[in-house]
Amino acid sequence: MTSRRPSSRSASRGVRSRAASAQVTRHGLARVLSKQGVCSRSEAARWIVEGRVSVDGRIVRDPEFPVVAGRAVIRVDGQASAAPERCYLMLNKPRGLVTTVRDEQGRDTVYRCLDGTALPWLAPVGRLDKASEGLLLFTNDPEWAARITDPATGPDKTYHVQIDRLPDDGLLQLLKTGVCVDGEHLSARDVRVLRSGERNAWLEIVLEEGRNRQIRRLLAAFDVGVLRLVRVAVGTLALGELGKGAWRMLEAHEREALAPTTGR
Repeated sequence: MTSRRPSSRSASRGVRSRAASAQVTRHGLARVLSKQGVCSRSEAARWIVEGRVSVDGRIVRDPEFPVVAGRAVIRVDGQASAAPERCYLMLNKPRGLVTTVRDEQGRDTVYRCLDGTALPWLAPVGRLDKASEGLLLFTNDPEWAARITDPATGPDKTYHVQIDRLPDDGLLQLLKTGVCVDGEHLSARDVRVLRSGERNAWLEIVLEEGRNRQIRRLLAAFDVGVLRLVRVAVGTLALGELGKGAWRMLEAHEREALAPTTGR
């Protein structure tokens, strides 16, 4: 009995099938949950380790367990995980709150301002340190957040900063030229004086990207202390008259202007 050789069409189909399988992208389970906007990656990792998450009917305790998003059936506490409705809001962060979900030192966090709401889980877009205040964005849309924080394409951030001395033109130029601090080149895209008193002044400082405590570190390099630091705008979105600790949803045109889906 002679064996049949596979036709060239069948062989070609098999090659395509194997190639398609090889191109399937798998991600860690915790990452997949966070990308859905269900929770943060660290929170997802906790749930997984606690045995609260199953994949295709089997409990998985490894946060890096590889899954194909959209194909695997993922359940949390027995309920199918599904991406919640996308949510975008702005908060006027008060001074004294830390920008994190949980604080190991027990300090109040920005989530205190969202207590008692029926909002889904949201993550801050970027950060403001404890002593800083002003415009802080939140969303459960990781792709939108990534476009906002991308140093190459994200919108400028504008701050009003009260400093402990009277600036001169030389200082303003130095802040725009920048300086190397701890191996990082820190500079401002634009700086101008808003108003001056007898001993201190308010500056408007525009950054192209927001590195960790960038303005404080930049000013400290020139022996300038910060008395207050308020983020007043992200791109074209201004803080406006939003009260301390208050928040509001973004309009569709506002979030599109901040992070265009078609790129900048």
